[in-house]
Amino acid sequence: MTPEQSCREAFVEASSFLEKCGVYEPQNNARLLLEHVLGVYGAQYYMMQPEPFPSEHRSRWEDAVTRKAAGEPAQYIIGSQEFYGLPFEVTPAVLIPRPETELLVEAVLREADRVFPDGAPLAVDIGTGSGAIAVTMASLRPRWQVGAGDLSGAALQVAARNAAANGVQIDFREGDLLAPFAGARVDILVSNPPYIPAADIAGLQQEVRDHEPRMALDGGPDGLAPYRIMLEQLALLPAPPQIIGFELGQGQARDIAALLETAGHWPEIIIVPDLAGIERHVLGVRTSEQVTKM
Repeated sequence: MTPEQSCREAFVEASSFLEKCGVYEPQNNARLLLEHVLGVYGAQYYMMQPEPFPSEHRSRWEDAVTRKAAGEPAQYIIGSQEFYGLPFEVTPAVLIPRPETELLVEAVLREADRVFPDGAPLAVDIGTGSGAIAVTMASLRPRWQVGAGDLSGAALQVAARNAAANGVQIDFREGDLLAPFAGARVDILVSNPPYIPAADIAGLQQEVRDHEPRMALDGGPDGLAPYRIMLEQLALLPAPPQIIGFELGQGQARDIAALLETAGHWPEIIIVPDLAGIERHVLGVRTSEQVTKM
């Protein structure tokens, strides 16, 4: 990087460098990093393009681009990721929230408004990670009681900071899947658990494989182990939740739907595709009228 470079030239140089290093979406990553380093976004970012690159930011910029070239996710370098329009801190202790998970939240909210139109259900997010699902539910439905669990204490610390930053109250509990909520009434259970078959992890993108927590990726031999365990752990609760919602991997939807059908607690099984048409989420729903008939 030469001292007389403009911000635009720094962006072009970084994009070219990242592309040569095999980075996915090099221009998008370069822009994310440049916005972060300069502290400007939107119209301000474009207004800065012809300006000389600020010398006081040179070291941070070069460090950020070097880390990105080595495969580190931009979100970890920046330290944040937006989810459902809300800001979330992310660290290597948590999985980076994905846009497709927003569709799971939307589906759960839609069914909950139908099943609990006048109530204040207790919703629990299992494997909360950054807290994206739990914090978003609590923010969009302030009457709800929201709990969240994770096996990782470090992840729960990040999630707790995100809850505080977004002004919501969440009951965080550490432990294995549903175990921390044993004996608690749970009306809505939501989870985006690890679902990558263990043998497939080595073939994941470098950013994911080498930097995101393996605990949040490894779903056992076929990727379905966490779902089976959670369905077995329903026995720890006074009654099965009226709504259960899972995110899952490509090709797993029919297997998860079959597991929910076999459990027999939810007369309605709903499969929700993502924006690419991939069956990405499965919900089980039992209305109050259906509760009385069972």
